[in-house]
Amino acid sequence: MEETTKAKRVLVILGSPRKNGNSAILADQIVKGAKSAGAEVESVFLQELKISPCRSCYACQKPDSKGCAVKDDMQSVYPKLIEADAWVIASPVFWFTMSAQTKIFMDRCFALHCYGKNPFAGRRIAIAVSYGDVDPFVSGCVNALRTFQDAFTYTRSKIVGMVYGSAMKAGDIAKNAGLMAEAEALGKRLVGK
Repeated sequence: MEETTKAKRVLVILGSPRKNGNSAILADQIVKGAKSAGAEVESVFLQELKISPCRSCYACQKPDSKGCAVKDDMQSVYPKLIEADAWVIASPVFWFTMSAQTKIFMDRCFALHCYGKNPFAGRRIAIAVSYGDVDPFVSGCVNALRTFQDAFTYTRSKIVGMVYGSAMKAGDIAKNAGLMAEAEALGKRLVGK
């Protein structure tokens, strides 16, 4: 009897206001690699959703919590995060760190534990960041990367890898063949063992 394996499910969180911006291009390359390794992929474009900032109400932290008290489009994202085996989070650098869309998403993940027993632990994550300066330190890219590292180390998730690169105009990052290959390889590793 032939043994079948279920493809890993990957959820892509696109945190740019531009659907086809440089961080989305990096995410697409990660997706290309993940799909070539047999993954099923779904993308969420945060800009199209109405997601409010965390209100710091702590309703999600109460023992009898039913989840986040803020009833907005993030409610549809929580189950997707739980069901996915791996996440790709893509963001441009805006004002020395991740985009506002990505930051709101990250803040609202505070309530994610209500939807499953430590849904962060062991979660495989790939990060894609684009920035406009030639220097990742001057641009703030390093700040964004460090924020992801700190958050996902705290939650006991596994950052499989990070790809990041400089591009001033939308689409320019695709000209960096080495970075495109690196992103595709990250996608393969993301769904690997």
